[in-house]
Amino acid sequence: MAIDKRLIDELNRKREVALAGGGKEKTDRRHQKGLMTARERLDYLFKEGTFQESGLLVRHSCSDFGMDKKELPGDGVVTGTGYVDGRPVAAFSQDFTVGGGALGDIHAKKICDMMQFAMQAGMPIVGINDSGGARIQEGADALSGYGKVFFKNVLLSGVVPQISIVAGPCAGGAAYSPALTDFIIMTKDNANMFICGPDVIKASTGQTTSMDQIGSAAVHATTSGNIHFVAENDKHALDIAKRLLSYLPSNNIMDPFHEPTDEIHFQPDEMMNELVPENPKSPLDIHQVIGRLVDGADFFEVQRDFAKNIVIGFGRIDGVVIGIVANQSKVKAGTIDIDASDKAARFIRFCNTFNIPLLTLVDVPGFLPGVAQERGGIIRHGAKMLFAYASGTVPKITVILRKAYGGSYLAMCSKDMGADMVLAWPTAEIAVMGAEGAVKILYKKEIAAAEDPAAMEAKLAAEYRDKFASPYAAAGNAMINDVIEPSKTRSAVSLALRSILSKRETRPPKKHGNIPL
Repeated sequence: MAIDKRLIDELNRKREVALAGGGKEKTDRRHQKGLMTARERLDYLFKEGTFQESGLLVRHSCSDFGMDKKELPGDGVVTGTGYVDGRPVAAFSQDFTVGGGALGDIHAKKICDMMQFAMQAGMPIVGINDSGGARIQEGADALSGYGKVFFKNVLLSGVVPQISIVAGPCAGGAAYSPALTDFIIMTKDNANMFICGPDVIKASTGQTTSMDQIGSAAVHATTSGNIHFVAENDKHALDIAKRLLSYLPSNNIMDPFHEPTDEIHFQPDEMMNELVPENPKSPLDIHQVIGRLVDGADFFEVQRDFAKNIVIGFGRIDGVVIGIVANQSKVKAGTIDIDASDKAARFIRFCNTFNIPLLTLVDVPGFLPGVAQERGGIIRHGAKMLFAYASGTVPKITVILRKAYGGSYLAMCSKDMGADMVLAWPTAEIAVMGAEGAVKILYKKEIAAAEDPAAMEAKLAAEYRDKFASPYAAAGNAMINDVIEPSKTRSAVSLALRSILSKRETRPPKKHGNIPL
């Protein structure tokens, strides 16, 4: 007996209404602004034909303060799973054409259900945020919905990767969900993210500001450090998400998708030697070093425009996925400041959570001196890096390129802080401080009494460097494993990675450590 055709027709009609979202007129308006719809975004993220929607037929009714109830197809959010580069990924995409994508009780339930599914299935989740905020008509139920989403964000943290795309408004409490995820991608022109808008700031403090100054992608990428990537448009944001996913495992019990080459290439890279400036005080562009280390010079930098004195990102060396943390001596001489500490520490902890080996490239003269840094809590912030490295159990390889002074030497993953392999270039200097500063303190009287104080200072500095700060002195004290030519860095790191990729380390049982936040 065949199914009644009227049932099929009813199903198709309901699906058609749901798929139409806010209707053709609202969709056309988005297209005129260069924006994709919620469904178009998911269609672009996933391989064609693999998206399996959950909650398509939800049609929540919303009362508009005494007016007739209006239907909200899908309750303003599209949720489901699909395939990205051959593996399953969960996603939700807020639909601005339906009630402004505002979050209400059922809207939140759909997001939370998808997050729960992602956690149980062990798959990453991508959230596309484009919402007018809480649905005022639902009152406290909307606030409760946000609370449930935040709770799930924290529950999933460290279990599966969470990626947020801010592709429209993301205001007030809504901004905290992306902030609780691992990475935030924000479109350049059509998105904003803030807690208090210009009007609220003006009313409460009297300060006049603009959305560009507090909520734009530019300010979050360069000043607040709240986001990790800036995208030109919707498609670019989704491309960034797909590239990011290519470096990450699906969950915390899997390894990244390493594709080790059959052989390690041991040919020296003579151009690496040429990168080292003759004058040790001249800056060394760390991007050039990284470009010669990673496969095909393909380095995926994270937070490129924030705290540029430290560089973080993903790459592969002979097919093995790594996270890179490196000092950039072209900016603030490579010193570590408050922002650099926060940027590096969070990245280190992410890599450790998801089993991504860490490569640390050291060229650091110290923590940034200054009243603002001290009063701003550089002790507390710098301690985050120490905590992150010391608590990390993934393979950790450190290469000391040049300067490695004082506490910043330790903060860049020294052997004492848990590095599994420490290599150094012949240009490395490992000491409490630079040789010039040290001799001025140790030999102040001798320098002052000399016929030529400058010559005496230079002579003593050279002797101090050779005796106490050279890489050979460090090797003699078992502080490093080997001194290598810069040209052999890539092969040495690759070999070390292969040797310790299967590393397993247990720590004392505890709920968690108390990182100095």
